[in-house]
Amino acid sequence: MLITLLAWVPTARAEANRGEVAELRLQRLDDGVYLSTSLEFDLPELAEEALRKGIPMFFVMEAQVMRDRWYWSDRQVAEATRYLRLSYQPLTRRWRLSTSTAPFTNTGLGVALGQNFDDLDDALSAMQRVSRWKIAESAAIDADAGHTIQFRFRLDMSQLPRPFQIGAVGRTGWNLLVSRSGRLALQEGAK
Repeated sequence: MLITLLAWVPTARAEANRGEVAELRLQRLDDGVYLSTSLEFDLPELAEEALRKGIPMFFVMEAQVMRDRWYWSDRQVAEATRYLRLSYQPLTRRWRLSTSTAPFTNTGLGVALGQNFDDLDDALSAMQRVSRWKIAESAAIDADAGHTIQFRFRLDMSQLPRPFQIGAVGRTGWNLLVSRSGRLALQEGAK
């Protein structure tokens, strides 16, 4: 059973944002809730400069599913996080995008999907499209209640080398945050 639900709740863009969520599509299937999205953003100039010098940049995609409650604040029923690492290899002049469900570590251990690209625009294009990302199990979704999905994509400053973290404090040239909220409507037949 496929139910595609499209609902937009506009969120204000701050000056730090360099883009927007162009499309947010939510699907409730028998096995869970899936999110597909298309992002439009410009890479911060300082981040691109650091990338070209061989310093990897880390990004985080987060999706939270909040169940509506009239008597209290909404309750988080599911959360999904995806970590991205974009790096440039100056010797081969190739870009590498790695995707993982766990934060990247310096040990190199863990499971990550890696893709190579000849051009930065191609690598960014791959980052900006998310297709059928499972963000919640079906057991977490109550058919009789409304749910709000909060999606956020950001540059993860905490994984940069320490000198960059210190130098980036208070500088807007490093900021990248794109977010949007959407409503997951009640299933057909529910009250």
